[in-house]
Amino acid sequence: MNDQITIKNLEVYANHGVFPEEQKLGQKFIISAILYTDTRKAGKTDDLEASIDYGTICQIITRFLKEHTYSLLERAAEMLAEDLLLHTKGLSSIQLEIKKPWAPIGLPLETVSVAIERGWHTVYLGMGSNMGNKEDYLLQAVQALKETASCQVEAVSDFLVTKPYGVTDQDDFLNGCIKLRTLLTPRELLDRLHHIEQAAGRERILRWGPRTLDLDILFYDDLILGEADLCIPHVDLPNREFVLRPLCEIAPYLHHPATGKTVREMLQELSSEKGPVF
Repeated sequence: MNDQITIKNLEVYANHGVFPEEQKLGQKFIISAILYTDTRKAGKTDDLEASIDYGTICQIITRFLKEHTYSLLERAAEMLAEDLLLHTKGLSSIQLEIKKPWAPIGLPLETVSVAIERGWHTVYLGMGSNMGNKEDYLLQAVQALKETASCQVEAVSDFLVTKPYGVTDQDDFLNGCIKLRTLLTPRELLDRLHHIEQAAGRERILRWGPRTLDLDILFYDDLILGEADLCIPHVDLPNREFVLRPLCEIAPYLHHPATGKTVREMLQELSSEKGPVF
């Protein structure tokens, strides 16, 4: 939805700035925000509980900026946007601008400002393990993501026992998929997944070799990204039944942004020799 609630030029006296006197004495800041949400229910029912209360948002912005001190406007904007997205029901994304009038640079300047746009992203992850207590490793990964402040786990597939892929002389895998909402960028999410893998004792010695835990980004919104160490959607997804089958359980009609095929269609094509997938 592209519905918007706009807050323009809210004045807040707070203590942000690079110079010590700015943090000690404080100054005026001017905040504007565009809140992206679905206003349909509120518009049909006239019920404030079905919408975002802009008065409450103004109070949250004021309190947040007064209770925290940052050197950079970039940092203040980033942390404020994250706080609003994490704690405001129905807020899908936000455009936020923080203006600083009469910045102390020794030149005639009316305002300087930082404007950012942040929002929730829908991500699908694949996970697998073929060492030790495989189920425990997968469950620990799910829990670690649940404990990540900027992530919300929305669905987890059943776990599936599969034969190894690529290097076949190793133990069977246990595989599953996760649907995730996140505020993290693809790179930040990849770093977080690597950290979770490392905590599970993952060692990257042999490609397609045994591993305690493997976490892959399959889809990130409709993003198409091709870099040396990060391809989204996952480059080998259409060939991996051990990924498509649990993914089909939680997102059968999710479309591949490049081919337009659904997860169900990709699985049916890959499994055509075994008959239709129901």
